[in-house]
Amino acid sequence: MSTTITPLVREVLPECVRTATGAPSLHNSQPWKFRIEGARVDVYADPSRRLHVLDPQGREQLVSVGAALFTLRLAVRRSGYRSDYTLFPDTDEPDLVARLTVTRPSPVSPAAEALAAAVAHRHTNRWPFAQIPVPREALDRLRDAARREGAVLALANPAGRDVVLRLARVADERLRQRPGYCEELARWTGDRVRNDGVPPEAIGPWDALESVPVRDFTEASAQRRNGEAFEPYPTILVLATEGDRKVDWVRAGQALQRTLLTATWQDLATTPISQPVELPAVRRLLIEPGSGLAAQMVLRVGYGRAVEGSPRRPLSEVLLKSDHRRS
Repeated sequence: MSTTITPLVREVLPECVRTATGAPSLHNSQPWKFRIEGARVDVYADPSRRLHVLDPQGREQLVSVGAALFTLRLAVRRSGYRSDYTLFPDTDEPDLVARLTVTRPSPVSPAAEALAAAVAHRHTNRWPFAQIPVPREALDRLRDAARREGAVLALANPAGRDVVLRLARVADERLRQRPGYCEELARWTGDRVRNDGVPPEAIGPWDALESVPVRDFTEASAQRRNGEAFEPYPTILVLATEGDRKVDWVRAGQALQRTLLTATWQDLATTPISQPVELPAVRRLLIEPGSGLAAQMVLRVGYGRAVEGSPRRPLSEVLLKSDHRRS
């Protein structure tokens, strides 16, 4: 069914796509593309930007695309419209992850406005956090954010936190021994001017206490990484879904981004810790076997210093030309 929209919607959709590119992604690979057709935005996974060493199944790529989809939905909402979306709408196009359609004008709620305003301020923080407990009310808001997107966010208790961090360190060591790991890392880091990847100023120090496993992006370069003492008892959350199919990975990405933006709105710093979910054998150990849940991401949250954002590709690189035959 076609949707009739005003010229104003056609004008705002490119800016909504630009906002969507502010979503997080593995190594800031930005593995997405978009196509606008009237009131519709198709969201694609870009296979050329998948990290095959760390993400052979494409799970993390779909988590990233899911985060971009949520950000697109939020940008459309902030523009004064509601939307619907369908996941994997065309079996003949496996890279077409979602099709979003603008439906009708609608007043913007203060909650949506606040969440959308957080997009520009959400940055991965790889620095030490203050030794200040995160209030229960703030954690409840994060759990509610994940629940709204069909996911579960669990707070690790002290014993569980130590287990998760130990598994993360084990996974980090195993991943560094994988053939091609350093070469893939080098592709997404470096001092050269670029509009993707992890820039030097976003890398952060290593943990002198060897508690928090922050990925070392300097392995593939001559850059030196200083050490600092991180918080000894970090707040660790595990994001999980009831299933572990492609649609669940996209759902996890949407839940992840809503959670991260909710944290940003509360002045909380966040660090996705992806190493333990990049090894299937380790990922299975993050959740109780009888829970029926699949872990999708580990998050560290707390109060940290202000950090700069990583670069983003221009709209011209991510927005595909319209194909009027498909309208």
